[in-house]
Amino acid sequence: MESTMSEAPAAKHLIVVSYDAFSEDNWETASRLPNLSKLMKNGAYSNRLKSVYPTLTYVVHTTIATGMYPDKHGIHHNNPLQPFVPEEDQHWFWFREAVKTPTIYDAARKQGMSTAGILWPVSGKSSIQYNIPEIRALKGENQALKVLRSGSPVYCIQMEMKHGRIRQGIEQPYLDDFSTQCAVDTIKRKKPNLLMMHLIDLDDAKHMYGTDSEEVHEVLLRMDHRLGEIMQAVEDAGIKDDTVLMVQGDHGQFNVRYKVHLNTLLQAKGLIYEENGELRWRAFFQCGGGSAYLHVRPGDEEAEALALAAVEEYMNNGASGVESVYDRDKLDRMHASPYTRIMLEARLGYCFDESLDEQVVVDLKAHGIRYATHGYSPDKSGYRCNIVISGAKIKHDFAIGDIEMVDIAPTMGRILGIDFSHGDGRVLEEIFAK
Repeated sequence: MESTMSEAPAAKHLIVVSYDAFSEDNWETASRLPNLSKLMKNGAYSNRLKSVYPTLTYVVHTTIATGMYPDKHGIHHNNPLQPFVPEEDQHWFWFREAVKTPTIYDAARKQGMSTAGILWPVSGKSSIQYNIPEIRALKGENQALKVLRSGSPVYCIQMEMKHGRIRQGIEQPYLDDFSTQCAVDTIKRKKPNLLMMHLIDLDDAKHMYGTDSEEVHEVLLRMDHRLGEIMQAVEDAGIKDDTVLMVQGDHGQFNVRYKVHLNTLLQAKGLIYEENGELRWRAFFQCGGGSAYLHVRPGDEEAEALALAAVEEYMNNGASGVESVYDRDKLDRMHASPYTRIMLEARLGYCFDESLDEQVVVDLKAHGIRYATHGYSPDKSGYRCNIVISGAKIKHDFAIGDIEMVDIAPTMGRILGIDFSHGDGRVLEEIFAK
């Protein structure tokens, strides 16, 4: 659907900071820090932003950019299905062509607006004018070349030459410091109408150290400092009165003690087997932390029945990590991708892993491992995200209340004066000062 100019824009410039894994459990601390609290004072905010299912970064970011649920936009997971490929060797949904619906950055370009993207997921080879896409080299590939081929070559080279020394591969805090300096530079020199950036430090810290760790607290402080740098860049560029800054999380995380290897259950039933030295499957679980898709070979109804029986047998075991088996009716109500007929939801304290392991359940605590993850149902308690939308024409110190992830893109459109109301969400009209 074509996007058109609607009513007068609320701002000429919109900066969207995706603060990965910024969720309600971080709200009390973050909202008291100098820069986020300043944005809140001059804007609207909520710690009741509901995500989409499954709560995986690429699924959610595609909803943020399209205003559509996963059942329409086509990104069901971070990765396409790749049975038996180790996680670090898997392809991801890196490229814009995988998204089946219009994006806000395409709509902005059609209106002649300038756009920038810094590590925005699923934006490789997209229309974004100044684009450093989030993408990773696999075995035999060159990282720099892959970025150049998938992004804006001249812009990528300029940013690398000016700020590349900050980065140390994908290690934090250096990666987010690099992204922030690229954003500061881009705001001051390019003054894009729409800048969308993805900061990952908090998500990484939660995964590695748990949600309630000192490391997470340190990231919240670093993130507030980064926000301050972006706010200062807006001021230095002379566009403060005509800029809206949006800071938002995409999902929460939960601490995990037990990792469940679902495909080991299927292997025990002969649904995963070896043939001529190669692993084969009749049924396979594609796992996403707190959830898992059950795949069966087309037409193999027996495999589905055997897989579900294996799950039921496991659930009857008192220590089962499976909370629910969602059928298609339930998944349709959750607007989950029509990718498979069955999904499993993990209990709190458990997550799913698709690698084959001799043990079905591994106790991470017994191995001295701290870990947290996401992918769970957005309906789980204590799992909402935070958002702050700040600018001259936004109501000041205004609590929005309950909102949906699909509401973000149409609201971005309304801020820029673009009609982007064809999706599943609504414009958050209540945030605008009359």
